Amino acid sequence: MSLPSRMTLVALDRPGDPDAMTIGSGPVPRPGRDEVLIRVAAAGVNRPDVQQRKGLYPPPPGASPILGLEVAGTVAGLGEDVRGWAMGDQVCGLANGGGYAQFCAIPAAQCLPWPEGYDAVRAAALPETYFTVWANLFGHGALAPGETVLVHGGTSGIGVTAIGLARAFGATVYATAGSDEKCAACLRFGATAAINYREKDFAAEIQRLTDGRGVDVVLDMVGGDYTSRNVASLAFKGRLVVIGFMGGRSSDAIDLTRIAARRLVITGSTMRPRTTAEKGAIARALHDKVWPLLADGTCGPEIFKVFPLAEVATAHRLMEESRHVGKIVLAVD
Repeated sequence: MSLPSRMTLVALDRPGDPDAMTIGSGPVPRPGRDEVLIRVAAAGVNRPDVQQRKGLYPPPPGASPILGLEVAGTVAGLGEDVRGWAMGDQVCGLANGGGYAQFCAIPAAQCLPWPEGYDAVRAAALPETYFTVWANLFGHGALAPGETVLVHGGTSGIGVTAIGLARAFGATVYATAGSDEKCAACLRFGATAAINYREKDFAAEIQRLTDGRGVDVVLDMVGGDYTSRNVASLAFKGRLVVIGFMGGRSSDAIDLTRIAARRLVITGSTMRPRTTAEKGAIARALHDKVWPLLADGTCGPEIFKVFPLAEVATAHRLMEESRHVGKIVLAVD
């Protein structure tokens, strides 16, 4: 396949507001020995992209400085050591950076085929949220069939994914959201109950809904003052899994005696710093256990809106306003 020497991309010369991003051009990346080069058709928009744009989430060493952590498209180049992929294959992948561009080089281990029946937009909405939820909810959180989970931000990309997967694997799901309309959406996605956190104390509601038992797992992207209420929401041997800090990176007034007496676990992780081997193991688990569920419609992404790449600033504003339900995606090619 003949490749151009340059490509269209989203440039960010300085950290700032959404208007700091401009449409520019740059060299087409060449895939490393273990990488595939993807001709990008669509790219997902995620909170980490917003944080990187603001200068608060720098890319790891060696990663592309271009924004964008998930893409879908076709294989346009293969590294020397890559096996199992062929030119023209339809793939989606978890990028270490570089997704807001016409071409993106991604470790082959971090790529997956489009689920059966999916197009580029739906496939691009998968990697960041499904990798994150699988690793944290079922890995660190060890959510098991028959258990209960509280998912914060139930209408975010992460929230929709967590609700769908938890239900698919036999758990009962409670969710929080910021309006009655969003709570209704959580119920539509499969939550047993949804709590409007602007109107009710979610910890008190969880105690009411579970007859005082609490939930086995809390998946939290808020942090800050949610932490003490998350701890109060956990059942005996419960697990709090922290994956974001939208409400702050620190917390006071946690009842340590409750943690000890109820044998609670507080854990968490970020995805981007993980090694290729770690991400590859997650990809294999998703392919084996989750991709069949996507193909048969048991669960899947909720696409809120698709923007052309040139309207990336508008897409970021929408993300920051939190008016969306599900995923925001950029159409690239």
